[in-house]
Amino acid sequence: MISIRRCGVALAAILALSGGALPASAQMHVFDPTNYSQNLLTAARTLEQVNNQILSLQNEAQMLINQARHLASLPYSSLQQLQQSIGRTRQLLSQAQNIAYDVQQIDRAFSTTYAPASANQSAQSLIANAQTRWQNSVAGLQDALRIQATVVGNLDTNRSELSALVDASQGAAGALEAAQAGNQLVALQAQQLADLTATVAAQGRAQSLEAAARVAAQDQAREQLRRFLASNTGYQPSTVRMFHE
Repeated sequence: MISIRRCGVALAAILALSGGALPASAQMHVFDPTNYSQNLLTAARTLEQVNNQILSLQNEAQMLINQARHLASLPYSSLQQLQQSIGRTRQLLSQAQNIAYDVQQIDRAFSTTYAPASANQSAQSLIANAQTRWQNSVAGLQDALRIQATVVGNLDTNRSELSALVDASQGAAGALEAAQAGNQLVALQAQQLADLTATVAAQGRAQSLEAAARVAAQDQAREQLRRFLASNTGYQPSTVRMFHE
């Protein structure tokens, strides 16, 4: 048998005689398992890096979407309605009749109209002060009723605004929308508290005017009784005709 080594020598000799070139069909491809494994490992690592980069880009895109959602402004605003409600109540308070919500005006009234009756005052002055006090009491009661009616009218507006704000808060897509809805709910509560304060103030004003009028009337009655008892004329009987004959 011819050994493999001899075949190799013979093949080498043939290649030398033919110029060292073999036809393409006669060339042999040698498989290198080590090189193949390295190439496969490199490709797998490259694919993993690409996947990681894609995942990172997706996370960044989602983060930007969330940030945009959190920065989105609430599409609903109740500011105009709340301002109108507060404006109606403030207008009525500013239209308070006679003795308004002013410290100096109150001091002047209690130094004149509601001051204790003196012996130097004329009967006409006492009567005029009593009439003014009565008018102040009636005006205070009217102002209180007007404010109460306005506050009751605001209840329907407040109810609809509250419902709209709660719906907007529950449907908020981001933190900013939820915060804005919460702020408007707080503003609505503040407006309701302002209405309640105005109602209490108007009612208290009416009661105070009525109480002051009673006290002044009692003092004036004592002065008039003193004048009557101090008069020199005394009681003079007279004939009174009750029916026409």
